[in-house]
Amino acid sequence: MFHRPSPTETPEEALTPEQERIIQRFRRFSSLSMLVMVLGVAAVFGVIGYRMIRAKPMATGEMTALLPKGAKITATAVSGDVVVLTLDVGGAIEIRTFDARTLAPAGRLRFAEEP
Repeated sequence: MFHRPSPTETPEEALTPEQERIIQRFRRFSSLSMLVMVLGVAAVFGVIGYRMIRAKPMATGEMTALLPKGAKITATAVSGDVVVLTLDVGGAIEIRTFDARTLAPAGRLRFAEEP
């Protein structure tokens, strides 16, 4: 596959200065390309590591959410980092949201009829 000169062959002639410059330029561009590739791979691993370290674990333990008297949960949903409860409170619909990581209340939406 590769041609190796045998010891009996005459050595090739020396390269001209122009050929030496071309070879040096090629080596420089190859080194620069390798450096960019290594920096790109390091950046990808850096982002992955940063996100793994920064990720917060889900909340553990128990929490009791107090609902109004007579309220019934009609639906539940989880979307991303939010837990959504749909309540029927005395005939009126109410939506309550909770942060899934901390289980802290995030918001409340009440529906009422126009007078």
